Amino acid sequence: MNDPAKITLSDFEMRLLTDKEWILTKNAIVKKAFWLLEDVQQKILTELPDKDFISPEIKRISPKISKGENYLGLPWLMLDYPRFFTKHDVFAIRTFFWWGNFFSSTLHLSGTYKNQFLQNLVQAFADIAKNNFSICIHEEQWHHHLQKNYQPVDQLTHQQFEQLVKQKPFVKLTKTVAFSPWDAAAGLLSENFKLLVSWLG
Repeated sequence: MNDPAKITLSDFEMRLLTDKEWILTKNAIVKKAFWLLEDVQQKILTELPDKDFISPEIKRISPKISKGENYLGLPWLMLDYPRFFTKHDVFAIRTFFWWGNFFSSTLHLSGTYKNQFLQNLVQAFADIAKNNFSICIHEEQWHHHLQKNYQPVDQLTHQQFEQLVKQKPFVKLTKTVAFSPWDAAAGLLSENFKLLVSWLG
């Protein structure tokens, strides 16, 4: 039998349960976040076709927006483009919306693609640091939250950055964008995308 304390609602929980407007407003916000990612998708679709260093195989894969309700308990949306995922090789730029936290732009490379672009990223160190990106220092490559998982690149020396890029089987560079001002988010996320692509070639 369940512990009665586990199924009892607090006064606050009861107020939320009986407030239809709260959940309807949440659904409306998520829908607007989806539309915002669609706007970002349209802005960035023109960036890859003229990049010869990106394979036709990757360019042929269309963008994808996914959604869920429970990344560490919170709703999320993510736009993947480009998006190439196999067991050992990853080449992706992910634009992420995480309720209660932030938007983020993340370059994710592993396997063949990490090796292909490694030296370009090392050479771009100064620009990556200047633009306030962080690098993943976690051993697991599928974490999206930043706490303890990322190190600001501007807090590293060039040598430390190069060592991080070379020693791991993957590279993830990320930058967050605040929800406010909301109307600026699509432009800022698009600019992040352009920067990430520029450091590859």
